[in-house]
Formats: sequence, structure tokens, C-alpha cells
Amino acid sequence: MVTAKNPILSGFYPDPSICRVGEDFYLATSSFVYAPGVPVFHSRDLAHWEQIGNILDREEQLPVDGSEISEGIYAPTIRYHEGTYYMITTNVSYGGNFIVTAEKPEGPWSAPHYLGDDAPGIDPSLFFDDDGRCYYVGTRPNPEGVRYNGDWEIWVQELDLDQMKLIGESMAIWKGAVKDVIWPEGPHLYKKDGYYYLLHAEGGTGPEHSISVARSKNLFQWFEGCPRNPIFSHRNLGKDYPIIYAGHGDLVDDANGNWYVVMLATRPCRQHGSMGRETFLAKVIWEDGWPVISPGVGRLEDTLDIPLPECRFDREIGGMDHFEFYDEMLDDRFLGIMKRDEGMYSLKEREGFLRLYTRKEAIGKKEHASYLGLRQKSYAFAVSCGVEFVPENEDETAGIVLFQNHANHLRIEIVKGNSGRVVRVTACIKETDQVLVEQPLETDGLTELELIAEEQSAQVFVKEKGKRSKLAGQVDLLPYTTEEAGGFVGCTIGMYTSSNGSESSNHADFAWFHYDNL
Repeated sequence: MVTAKNPILSGFYPDPSICRVGEDFYLATSSFVYAPGVPVFHSRDLAHWEQIGNILDREEQLPVDGSEISEGIYAPTIRYHEGTYYMITTNVSYGGNFIVTAEKPEGPWSAPHYLGDDAPGIDPSLFFDDDGRCYYVGTRPNPEGVRYNGDWEIWVQELDLDQMKLIGESMAIWKGAVKDVIWPEGPHLYKKDGYYYLLHAEGGTGPEHSISVARSKNLFQWFEGCPRNPIFSHRNLGKDYPIIYAGHGDLVDDANGNWYVVMLATRPCRQHGSMGRETFLAKVIWEDGWPVISPGVGRLEDTLDIPLPECRFDREIGGMDHFEFYDEMLDDRFLGIMKRDEGMYSLKEREGFLRLYTRKEAIGKKEHASYLGLRQKSYAFAVSCGVEFVPENEDETAGIVLFQNHANHLRIEIVKGNSGRVVRVTACIKETDQVLVEQPLETDGLTELELIAEEQSAQVFVKEKGKRSKLAGQVDLLPYTTEEAGGFVGCTIGMYTSSNGSESSNHADFAWFHYDNL
């Protein structure tokens, strides 16, 4: 027996999809414009998870240049069939729906197989029937004409895996459980006890989010809905409930016949969420031929007892990430915006340091900036870095950024002042910069920058030559929440340098980067 703690993946890990191969579970989540894309995780007990890679780790797999941070890669589905792993998803910035394959879940994964105009819509999934045939299930706009925003339908068509091409006729099989439903999406097909089951989300990914289920004896016919639909939601618990927006589920069984569902949900603070949608786990039982999620409780629980032997990992996903840069490879958890390539960083130029090159691309633009960040995983956290940076002109900057999107972020930067280096705190809100405070630095050596956040408010500190001083207190973090900034992502926080539009040959050297939940 092992105890799982919700969320099983803290921070911005939305739209989870899960599959089991023997005793091993593999899980993938959406990544939007962050690179590498679609992180993939491994577990043996559903409680402890390790990140084993990123499925989209090459530029050819992730063409998203010039995109908003909430565009790019939507809602992946991960599946396994006869020795091959499949991941299907949508790139809303380029090409639409596509499939990549691999012999091992950690990769390498293939180049994208785009399905083209034959596969409209988003949130595709794959289903392998008993005879080995593969079917595509997705969601698309009402082909008779969209009557209102979110007037979509769920449809199915056979997929030829050799050609990676849809064949035969497509058919709509379900519209959603609620009258005039909006956004029936995230569909997944399963087969159990002679029925095809369709699990999907509806109501939008915000306050009205929910999970519904339908079934049919035949795949190509209209499905019947569960009389209890929607079978799961937190929308009736109120906006002050500690877990909201629950939905978008994917079912999995263990080797002993027990069933579970992974889903997304948000933990707000002061009625605002800055960690985006996280991955949660719930138990499932079957009654009268229908799944019951979180039986006897009806909501996501803080902990679940799982009847599997405990399996821990050396690099589990947790609340502490301390990085000193002595490795030759960058850790999988670090994210870039649009790309993460060695044109922007080096671990070899200076031993024990991560060098970020001061390029002209700026984090306030829809550009591939020199930024490497980690997901925010709590509303009480501390981040610090040690950085050596000497700006050569007033355009050059380096430091820490709390990043929600291009238009809304908080920067703690070393810049060039009138008489030497200055550390400056700037709030960018709705594309407008406001300098909150700045303070001269005494030396050109290593400077420690620190941000401590709690309850949607932050303090900022600077430390040099062993002396620590407070730069700012009670910095409002609400502008960097989904409710204020919009979009589908949570905050990341990381290292950054830019020359803000001018050419530069400068760089910033980071000695460490530490993230801790408090």
C-alpha cells in the first residue's frame, strides 16, 4: 500500500493523459509554447513520479515561432500498442493534429506525422480495438454551422498506422451530455465488458469544467449518455473551494483490475490561480456498467491509499529543485520559450556555470528569449540565483523573471546605471512596464537575487559580499494569474538575459538556481 498526495504533479501540468504498460504507468501533459514540449513521466505506484524526458525535444517537432504562450501544443494523448508508443496532439500554431511514435517512452520520438485537413479540430486521441485496428477520436466544430461559441462535436474515424492517414468515413458519435453544451473536448475511448466508453470534458476548462461519459455497443453509432452525467465536477462547490476547474480525465487500470482517473484542476489563492492547471488522481469503480469517480466522496481528495507497492525514484517530481551547473546536459525540467537550444545557453564555456547569451530577443515580445525557467509549484516558495553579469550598455539586462506571459511578468534584473550596476524590479502588466524599485550594486562580482512569495505577494532581496538587503516588499502577484492575464498556462520562474532589441556579444553566468516550496 502507498499513499498518493494530490496533486500528483504540482504546478503547470494540464490535460494529463495516462497509459499502463505492464507494471509501469506513463503520463504526458500539455506544454503549449514551452520547449521542450510534452513532458513525459513514469511511475509504478501512481504516487511517485519521475520525469523521464520530453516528447517534443527538437525544433522540427515544435514549430511555434511567434506564438502567444498559450498557443502551440494542446492536450496530448499517450498510448501503447504492440511495441510502439504513440503520442497524438494538436499544434494550434502550425500544422494542426499530428502523431509521433517511439520504441521507448523516454524517446527518441519520431518526426511529426501531420494528419492535415482530414483531421479538423483539437484534442485528438487514439483507440486500439481488439482486432488491432486503430481509431482516431477528436472534437471539431459543428459541421452544420457553429451556432454559438463552443458548439462542437466528438467524432471518430479509422486511422491507417502504416500510412498515418485517416481512412473510411468519419462519423459524429456524441455532442455532450448537457443541452446546448459548450466545448465537448478531450475525448478518450476505452473498451470494457463489450461496450465502447467515451470519456470527455465539457463546459469549458474554467468554472464550469466537468467530466461526462457515454457508451455504445458499436463504435460507429450515436452513443448513449450516462444518466448521472456529468459524472464529475467541482463546479457546484463554489469559487472559494480549494480545488476548482476539475475535468479533462483519462482512465487507467492497474495490473490488479483497480481503476483510476487522472484529471486537471486548479488550486486558487485569493480566488486567483497562478500555477495553472495541475494533475490530480482519483479512484474509479464501475457500477451498473458506468464509471463512478471518487466513490463515496464525489470530489478530489487530498490523499489516496493505492494498493500497489511503493516505488520511489532518485529524481522525483517534488517541491525542491536545486541546480548547480556541473553537468554536461541541461535538466529536463528547465523550459525555454518556443525553443531551448544551445544557441542561447552553454554548460561548457565556464565550468560550474550556466552561461546564458545576451541576445536581442526580449521576454516582453513574442520571441525566443534567453530564458530558462521552472514551473511554480506552490503559493509559498523561494527562488534564488547567483549571477555574474556586467551590462555593457543600458539595453542589456540579466536576472530572474516570474513569467505568466509576454504581456504580464515580473523582472528582477541587473542593469547599467549612471554610476555602475543597478538591480531593478519591474512589473510588466498588460504590456506596460512599471519600475517598482532600483538599488545600486557595490561590486561587479557575484550577485544573489532572491524572490520569496506567499499568498500572492512577494518580497525581493539582493545579496552581495555576504550582505543581504530587501529591495521590495508586498509586490502584488495577482496580475500574473490566469484570471487577470488570461490564457491556459501557469507561471514559470527562471533565469533571463537580453539586450532588448540591440545586438550584443555579452552573456550572464549563473552559478546556481534554487527553487523551494515553503
